[in-house]
Amino acid sequence: MTAPLPRFVGVGISVGKKQPTTKRAGKVPAPPLAERKAQARRVLRRLAADYPDAQCALGHQTPYQLLVATILSAQCTDERVNLVTKELFAKHPDAASIAKLPLAKLEKAIQSTGFFRNKAKNIKALSQRLSEEFNGEVPQDLDILVNLPGVGRKTANVVLGTAFGIPTGVVVDTHVGRISKRLGLTESTDAVKIERDLIELLPRKEWIDYSHRLIHHGRRVCKARKPLCDECGFKKICPRIGVEH
Repeated sequence: MTAPLPRFVGVGISVGKKQPTTKRAGKVPAPPLAERKAQARRVLRRLAADYPDAQCALGHQTPYQLLVATILSAQCTDERVNLVTKELFAKHPDAASIAKLPLAKLEKAIQSTGFFRNKAKNIKALSQRLSEEFNGEVPQDLDILVNLPGVGRKTANVVLGTAFGIPTGVVVDTHVGRISKRLGLTESTDAVKIERDLIELLPRKEWIDYSHRLIHHGRRVCKARKPLCDECGFKKICPRIGVEH
């Protein structure tokens, strides 16, 4: 039986050579669905060739640690999160331990990730819920996860996909959203609408790897302000929507 589609719950540079910059793109009519699916297949093949081993960059040893790290990654770099969680998890590796940690100490431990008061409140509350209701384990259920404190659809998709290999949706971060639009796979800038578009175009088995690989591509090549188009593996198939040459 085919699994149902997920329900949405609201959630180097050449010297002397002018580099592409970004511009505000006007409304461009969407190509027919068949054409966008063909483009998606080309993109998937290129990503698999260029980034076959791409993985989640957040350091973790358990699904719970990945859940916490993903919450901390909001408005923060993965590098900074990994520095913080390395020390945090060395002392408090599981939900039971963090549930007992005084809020002020948790705030201090994660302060450098930004928005630390709200993050600490949510992490402590979800740790208590997990300890009390799920024996400290992360449930493998999207509907349960998105009802935990501080857990939205993107965070739930990250955890279910990376920790359990369950493709509940496409993780849409800033890189995935930006590059998917440049490649002509979506017209939207809204994460929920982008995910809907990508789910329509990509086979379910590709949802997890698509995000991991596109994030790596965004960090290395297809950057926000000055994409390195001449070095890009997509240069022959990318319409470069929103990129000024």
